[in-house]
Amino acid sequence: MTVTTAAEPLLFTPLKIANGKIELSHRVVLAPMTRNRNHPLNAENTPEKPNRIWYPDDVVMEYYDQRATPGGLLITEGISPSLQGGGMPGTSGLFTPEHVAGWKKVVQAVHAKGAFIYAQLWHQGRTTISPMTGLPAVSPSGLPWDNNKDAYLYKPVGETKMVLYHDHTPVMMTMKDIKSTIRDYCTAAEVAVEECGSDGVEVHGGNGYLPEQFLSSNINVRTDTYGGSPEKRCNFVLELMDGLAKAVGEENTALRLSPFGLYNQTRGVERLATWSHLCKELKKNHPKISYVSFIEPRYEQVHSTAEKDAFLASWGLAAADLSLFRTIFGKTPFFSAGGWNDKNWQGEIESGRYNALLFGRWLISNPDLVRRLRQGLPLRMYERDRFYGPFPDKERGYTDYAAWGEEKDEGITGIGEAVGLLS
Repeated sequence: MTVTTAAEPLLFTPLKIANGKIELSHRVVLAPMTRNRNHPLNAENTPEKPNRIWYPDDVVMEYYDQRATPGGLLITEGISPSLQGGGMPGTSGLFTPEHVAGWKKVVQAVHAKGAFIYAQLWHQGRTTISPMTGLPAVSPSGLPWDNNKDAYLYKPVGETKMVLYHDHTPVMMTMKDIKSTIRDYCTAAEVAVEECGSDGVEVHGGNGYLPEQFLSSNINVRTDTYGGSPEKRCNFVLELMDGLAKAVGEENTALRLSPFGLYNQTRGVERLATWSHLCKELKKNHPKISYVSFIEPRYEQVHSTAEKDAFLASWGLAAADLSLFRTIFGKTPFFSAGGWNDKNWQGEIESGRYNALLFGRWLISNPDLVRRLRQGLPLRMYERDRFYGPFPDKERGYTDYAAWGEEKDEGITGIGEAVGLLS
């Protein structure tokens, strides 16, 4: 008698990225997530001498080590290529010796587990403020925040109340600023790959940060080569990816996009024209790019699904999905992020829509998520109020989640929707 067994779900089968240089053993990818757990460079933090630099310590190293699996892929939290592009408390950059030493230890720990790690490069642009960096915030156009009630997430040292974005208008980037910023990205990429040993770099091109600010017609009102039409609004990102390809090799680069996102006031029009042009040019210019990563159209940082559906309908995009971009990129590995859990991943890779799925909040509370998904084990609920530090007890809700079988109280307490910077 012949015994047949069910085929292994494609989520747990190998996938080649980096133009075939890297073979993943499964397709459960750690999403890039801001966790604000890095260590301050200066213990003193006063209005006269504010700390502006944070770097990964052994706790951060442990966090990534816990989530590394043989042949798995981790994407780091956003790493600022310069002080001007960062400033958020607890987040790291890659422009000081302390940064380099810290991330090198993280990479070594991940590699010791047989896993791979990409460094996500994250320039905040107009979403940072000068009190946090000591430098003017920059953007494609020097437009003020159009809501006079939106406040920066953290109080600058010495302030007794939250600081409003509207009171800190960014400066418009000059041509010199644009070239200098691209150089910052390229230098950070070289450091990540050549000094820290990262397997590649991913540009955060979504969620309203600097690259997407250039792509968004309501934020970018330039009339030069970097704005004024869908094609010109793509030039910053295309030049950035060109620079990174020259710096570290196009097969070691990747890009994250959110074509239908609203976060950080990205309410621009001509979405399909802009992002389809960007993707066609990127595919043409860099066919060996490692992978592309897209955020699902109905996943949103600060809006409910119903609210997001209403926005999409108002743009004539009620049926929006990622199929256009999937078609453009063809055989380039295509990742999806936004709301994946133990109830909805089945069949998604088999459908051909995606090659890998990124998991965020559920990989926070379940460092052994790959095993749990494969074996159908219950998931442990995350602590929402511990997503974002800094905390004096930063291990809680960060490195204190045990693997299955190591705790008495196993299981899930309910699937919730997280709001904020997590994927």
